[in-house]
Amino acid sequence: MGVIPTQRETVSRPGGASARPGGLPARTRATLAGGSHAPGAARDLVHGALTEWSGLGLPGAEHLAGRLAEDAVLVVSELVTNAVVHAGTDIDLVCRLCPAEDDEPEAYAVVVEVSDRHPSRAPRDSTPEPPHDTPEYGRGLQLVATLAEAWGVTYRRGTKTVWARLGPIAENTANAGEAYGDDAPMTACTARAEAAPAGGAGSARTDADPAARTAGTGADAVAGDTARTGADVPARLPAPTHHPRDWLGRGALSFLAEASDLLAGQLDEDLVAALTGQLLVPRLADWCAVWLEDELSARGWGDGTCGPGPRLARVCHGGEHHIEELRRTLEKDPPHPPHPSHPPDAAGTGPTAFPWPAEALGPGGSALAYRLIAGGRPLGTLVIGRAGLLRFPDEVTGLVEDLGRRVALAIGAARQYARQVTISAVLQRGLLPGAVAEIPGLRSALVHEPREQGGPSGDFYDLFPAGDGRWCFAVGDVQGKGPEAAVVIGLARPWLRLLAREGYGVPEVLDRLNQLLLDDATEAADAAARAFVGPAGPADGPQTRFLSLLYGELVPFDGGVRCTLASAGHPLPLLLGPDGTVTTAAQPQTLLGVVEDATYISETLELRPGDTLLCVTDGVTERRSGPRQFDDDDGLALALAGCAGLDADLIAERVRDLVHAFGDDPPEDDLALLVLQTD
Repeated sequence: MGVIPTQRETVSRPGGASARPGGLPARTRATLAGGSHAPGAARDLVHGALTEWSGLGLPGAEHLAGRLAEDAVLVVSELVTNAVVHAGTDIDLVCRLCPAEDDEPEAYAVVVEVSDRHPSRAPRDSTPEPPHDTPEYGRGLQLVATLAEAWGVTYRRGTKTVWARLGPIAENTANAGEAYGDDAPMTACTARAEAAPAGGAGSARTDADPAARTAGTGADAVAGDTARTGADVPARLPAPTHHPRDWLGRGALSFLAEASDLLAGQLDEDLVAALTGQLLVPRLADWCAVWLEDELSARGWGDGTCGPGPRLARVCHGGEHHIEELRRTLEKDPPHPPHPSHPPDAAGTGPTAFPWPAEALGPGGSALAYRLIAGGRPLGTLVIGRAGLLRFPDEVTGLVEDLGRRVALAIGAARQYARQVTISAVLQRGLLPGAVAEIPGLRSALVHEPREQGGPSGDFYDLFPAGDGRWCFAVGDVQGKGPEAAVVIGLARPWLRLLAREGYGVPEVLDRLNQLLLDDATEAADAAARAFVGPAGPADGPQTRFLSLLYGELVPFDGGVRCTLASAGHPLPLLLGPDGTVTTAAQPQTLLGVVEDATYISETLELRPGDTLLCVTDGVTERRSGPRQFDDDDGLALALAGCAGLDADLIAERVRDLVHAFGDDPPEDDLALLVLQTD
């Protein structure tokens, strides 16, 4: 969901208590990961909090449902979206009730605060940016100014907070500090939206003092503004110059909120492009097209030096019979990305004219192109068109521009996910053998299922020739997951092969592997952790990376296979006889990488025709169903006994199916099992 709640509390006072003293009646707080899921998580959090508070019996609680709740959800959606797009850090969200004005002591207002860790840039508004700043387009805070009774920006050291106050009082004359409560920090800039006159068209007006806008950040900048404007008259953001009537309608606002929810959960960029077409056609345009480009596709494109140019990922039209002809026409003349020497967002995300595809649709129409940019990186171009128009209305261009920001964010998230999956898949392939060895007189079957499909697993296996008529096998499980586990596996598996091929026996291999894990693996895994997580704190020393391992050596002979094996902290292997009896085939010993100078011993058994050796990781034995585990009461042995008479592949498949069927939820751990069966 992308939200990690850090504090949530609800406090109600007796009905006769004063609203002013005694603190706030209700508050909810959360920390959101700065990604595409954050706006949806914020909307859910605020909606749930207001629903809960409406039942507290507080004066004015009736205002927490209906229109006020809708406005609060839309406001928090816009503020969090701004923070995700323009800051990219984790986001702190606070939603609380605070007392209304002094002349309404029994009423409450809703205050929403969104803080990020990137205070160097002011949020977007309708005023053109100075030439030295990157222009940022859209109407996110114009919506906030329209829907909120008061709103503003507060700078603290290292953070920037944008807050909005929504309440039952339309006209509010108190200073902005009261909207923040008794512990309010100094406010750098504030905007107040006044109610429209009776019978008006629903427009809003905001007082402004452009000269008082904060140019810097931090305590000094805030103090400077306070000195210029006075303690009781905070600096105010410039007023929007235009509020399109349709833009202020609830339909447009709901459209953006629902579009955000729809796009946020998509992890495929082509699916994002397809959903974009469905959102736009026919609501806002007759047709649309989405071009996607990667970091190299536009480099040198157009002058023939390099780069294939943008890819036309999706074409949508209200009439299905127009789509193929429209696609062919658009492919002939795709949008031209800016020259690489220009910053990716130098042209902004605002609309620019696009040639009308008369060859496919006939003359007479208007088309606009929007650059899709997220995190300063160009991702593609969105083009919309409608027949019979000389130009699109401003309210439509603004709405599509805000939708384009959400589309770009979703495409960026999908690409990040795709890159992560690709890297994980490549890494996983490098950690496991490309093929397992074939052993005379022995059949083998393998099951390996990482908990995260495509991601690096902490479980591994190997079955390889060691020379001199010997074959070796291993099934292991590394402490932890992800890159740290991958580093340990990447070291342990080659060491196993090297030591085995040098002629070391099973105990000697484990002795040396234990010492190597205590030395090199710990250092390498800590380096991987620092690369992904960051440097360790002063109190954090090297972390031991231990490994559970079942390792054995196989030597075929006339009439069977001699198996020498040892288990170092690993689930013990089970031996299934032809008559269905099941016995344990090893003794438990210490994990590898935990105790220095540990000494390991091995055991030898002979696998006769029809014998089956089952080796598993704890993803099998510790599979949970409520409080119970799969191996409780010898569950694994009972499952294996029911496999008597089956060949190796069917045994592996049956045990896997039983493990999956044991619980209602998917397995919570990686799963690996190896079946060795004599002919």
